[in-house]
Amino acid sequence: MFTFIHIREQCSSVFLNIVHGGAIVTKMAANQAVSETTTDQRRARLRDALVAAAEETITQHGLGSLRARALAEGAGCAVGAIYNVVEDLDDLVLLVNARTLTALERDLVAADRTGEPAEGPNAAIGRLVRMALAYLDFAAAQTPRWRTLFEHRMPAGREVPAWYREQQQRLFAYVEELLLELQADESRVRRTLLARSLFSAVHGLVVLGLEEKLQAIPLPVLREQVRFVVTAIGRGMVTAGK
Repeated sequence: MFTFIHIREQCSSVFLNIVHGGAIVTKMAANQAVSETTTDQRRARLRDALVAAAEETITQHGLGSLRARALAEGAGCAVGAIYNVVEDLDDLVLLVNARTLTALERDLVAADRTGEPAEGPNAAIGRLVRMALAYLDFAAAQTPRWRTLFEHRMPAGREVPAWYREQQQRLFAYVEELLLELQADESRVRRTLLARSLFSAVHGLVVLGLEEKLQAIPLPVLREQVRFVVTAIGRGMVTAGK
């Protein structure tokens, strides 16, 4: 009887130790998870602060003024801490550009929605015109940020990340959707090329106008030129598609 009681007490002791040990392990795992979450949150906050500092620098002084030490001071961190959250300054510029593309997309969508709901080629041309004018207005209001979208180049041997290309493609998709109304019989590949050609035409006008490459063009005049060119291209597509 004594032996049985002794064995039972030993088993109870082992069980309690297991339970207690399991509780310790669980607590340690929870603490580690909290620590990892806190670290991730700190990294995210630092990255956001660096992106904001880089965006402000670009807005005020242009892409060429970005310097790691100045960005670290603006974000309140050591220079070395920058490279804990981004690979290099090129990655940081891509994050700034991503925010610029998001802001541009918001303006394009808002402009597209200002017109009366309608279908058909003329309605599609009207929507293209509104988005082209929204692009011009954005470039005029946010010139340094807009310019950085095209000035920045990745170092030799490094490609633009897939996530960034996908964000660029999302903007072209708005144009491609409207071209379906104008060039319904063309292949998707063809419409993709046409969308880029149309963008290139608008972008060229905007660059020449805002940068005053040929002559100073007042914004209202430039807006009328963009409207005329996009309308003419759209009507030409309708005629070519018949």
